[in-house]
Amino acid sequence: MSLLEVAGLSKRFVGRRNIFGRTAAWFQAVDNVSFTVERGETLALVGESGAGKSTTGRLVLRLIEPDAGAIRFDGVDLRSLGPKQMRAQRRRMQMIFQDPFSSLDPHVPVGQSVAEPLLVHFGMERGERLRRAAALLERVGLSGDTIERYPSELSGGQLQRIAIARALTLEPELIVCDEPVAALDVSVRAQVLNLMHELQKERDIAYLFISHDLALVEVIADRIAVMSKGELVEEGVVEELYRAPRSEYTKQLLSAIPVPVPRSLR
Repeated sequence: MSLLEVAGLSKRFVGRRNIFGRTAAWFQAVDNVSFTVERGETLALVGESGAGKSTTGRLVLRLIEPDAGAIRFDGVDLRSLGPKQMRAQRRRMQMIFQDPFSSLDPHVPVGQSVAEPLLVHFGMERGERLRRAAALLERVGLSGDTIERYPSELSGGQLQRIAIARALTLEPELIVCDEPVAALDVSVRAQVLNLMHELQKERDIAYLFISHDLALVEVIADRIAVMSKGELVEEGVVEELYRAPRSEYTKQLLSAIPVPVPRSLR
């Protein structure tokens, strides 16, 4: 049984309203999308901006409610769960966003932000929360004094490491990564990808890795699912998809890759 099974996932939003405020047109953001993610693997969800990738990631975690389709996590039908039951499942599923600064409270030291999930989900005592946060920050390569610093005092690469530490706090089995290194410099990007790969091997984490960059996902993904205009147009093992893409859209994406990323980063 796959860790995550998504079948027929669909979501539309209001595209245009008339002068009376009624819906005049709908925008189909995700249309009948199906895929699986195995334990400890990385499935990259790729496509151009507006393809429906980020919406799909949020639908998987029910941060947005789908219009149709099934989402099964470790055999559990997530769409059948009430708020309390879903909250319990979210301990096992986390998300890393593209902009780490916007996902952290600028008025709160980063140590408290990393430790917050332990309070929300377990009511853990403050001292123990901060002890665990310090250990996680150290594991992602940050110094001990980082726990007292504020987001504005840190670089983009440091903030993304903090976002990763925060996602790891509850020891999740699945992390949805929404363009997690897109805003970083190339050298920092490689460091963060290597860190994510190390953590995956240590903890057997599955990643749903959302990106527009096919050169990037080649070095981190096991399989790739290509999206276009809300639909899944192709899926396959990385080596096979790069060697012999089937859809014209995938061929266009591959032909647009400017410079290959060294596979030694993997």
